[in-house]
Amino acid sequence: MLTRRRFLKYAATGSGVACVSPLAYLSARRQTAQRARVAFVKTSDRAAGVRRAINLLGVTTVRGKDLFLKANFNSADPTPGSTHPDTLSALIHTLRALGAGPLTLGERSGMGNTREVLEATGIQKLARELDVATIVLDELPATDWELFHPSGLHWQRGFALPRPALRAGGIVQTCCLKTHRFGGHFTLSLKNSVGLVAKRVPGDPYNFMTELHGSPHQRRMIAEINAAYHPDLVVLDGVEAFVTGGPDTGTLVHAQVVLAGVDRVAIDAVGVALLRHHGTTPEVSDGPLFDQEQLKRAVELNLGVGSPHDIDLITDDAESAEYAAVIRAVLDS
Repeated sequence: MLTRRRFLKYAATGSGVACVSPLAYLSARRQTAQRARVAFVKTSDRAAGVRRAINLLGVTTVRGKDLFLKANFNSADPTPGSTHPDTLSALIHTLRALGAGPLTLGERSGMGNTREVLEATGIQKLARELDVATIVLDELPATDWELFHPSGLHWQRGFALPRPALRAGGIVQTCCLKTHRFGGHFTLSLKNSVGLVAKRVPGDPYNFMTELHGSPHQRRMIAEINAAYHPDLVVLDGVEAFVTGGPDTGTLVHAQVVLAGVDRVAIDAVGVALLRHHGTTPEVSDGPLFDQEQLKRAVELNLGVGSPHDIDLITDDAESAEYAAVIRAVLDS
């Protein structure tokens, strides 16, 4: 299997931004058809929910790895507009308990200055207290960006991802449960990867985010970003959710759930089912669940399961099992 480090070694150009084909990388990471396990915990306690979900999933792949953490700090708005500090803190403590090595949090905010967003949310202070390094991705030099070639994709000039993330021993992300009023329709784990992509690479005036948000292929392009990496773990905080609006503000519901998994298609399918259950926008509600463009394109790229029937919801108590059964019916409908 082609690792991130080996991939970067093969793609290295010595200086500047390397231009490589994500499809070549993806072919080495292509998944075979299999079932996906999603830990499903009903709770109003974020910290306990994160610990329970990760332990229930039985994560073993983070031991000894230096991990790059991608949370949701697109803006400084309160959760679910951004990742709750309790969620991030619990994730960090749980990863450490599982034997993870050094942790680095990286972010690029789309609705505000990234450094100011991390300060306003208290995340810089939290990171210092928990000995987690932080990287403001907007401040990286051109040599720290990897440009992926658009061959076969909907990106006109490809997209750039940060080398610190790609060179890490593993990537862990935590996302929120919400809709997206600017064309994404929903923003869960696949959409959370947009915060890894450069808005501009230093020295090049081209604006990748202008292309993304102005394209009729936006939702397909969101999925395509995820072809460039495979996460070791995804945690979705759905204790609260936006069922309309988003990503910064919206109609708030108490969805009372924390999910954990490694399959982004499965996580997002369960997230869409949760949004549908709580009453959401026509764009998210209409049609077969796997016809949602983010999910459909991700399946075409073999990034996860191809059907809701390939998803197993695992629980650890009767209350969670009862809730999961309701969402299971939405998935299968």
